[in-house]
Amino acid sequence: MNSATISADIVSYTSLSKEDKREVERKIKELLSKLTELHKKDSFLGRIIQGDYIECAINNPTKILRLALLLKTLIKSIKLSSLEKKDKGILYFKEHGIRLAVAVAPLDTIDKKNGIIDGEAIYLSGRTIKNLSTSGKQKIIIKNTMFFRSNNIQEQEKFQTIFFLLDTLLAKCSSKQCEVIFYKLLGYNEKEISLELNKIQSTINQHSTTGGWLSIESAVNYFEKTITS
Repeated sequence: MNSATISADIVSYTSLSKEDKREVERKIKELLSKLTELHKKDSFLGRIIQGDYIECAINNPTKILRLALLLKTLIKSIKLSSLEKKDKGILYFKEHGIRLAVAVAPLDTIDKKNGIIDGEAIYLSGRTIKNLSTSGKQKIIIKNTMFFRSNNIQEQEKFQTIFFLLDTLLAKCSSKQCEVIFYKLLGYNEKEISLELNKIQSTINQHSTTGGWLSIESAVNYFEKTITS
């Protein structure tokens, strides 16, 4: 029986100010706490390691793409003072936010009490991110930031294409568009989002449309219906 994991690192984390690093960490912890409550029956476990590295695991693989997109859109929507800077690292952060690998494969352990994730899925996602690390490299080139791994090669090829397309779409989204998509991924309707963000509903609809929500929703629904559990 398969489970699912996310291994992720924040793009250009070292380019952020100390205050902005703490704000990003606070927002991620807040989301992981919310997801722990929402997905309690599926034994969701999420944690931050060393400030900019994130690991998540869940026993229900159908939920994992939605969880990955929640992380992606959350980080791209955070308002930070560092984003006013013009250096290349900040531009990469604004465009991509986070680089993540999703894996669907068996897990031996999700120990929420002791914070242990062990098994094939976490090895697959973790190795993918480790191999893509730009830490210590003088020249940074980022082409893709969303990856899918599976012990089923046919499934990996099928969903990797979808992940690349979603990656391209989200790279073009503004922080405001990502903010609306984030709430839609949580299940909010546009009226609820307008109240949450204190914006008129037509503005929410515009951000949703220009951010490509219909394509994102279609991809998530397809993944949830066809991924092998």
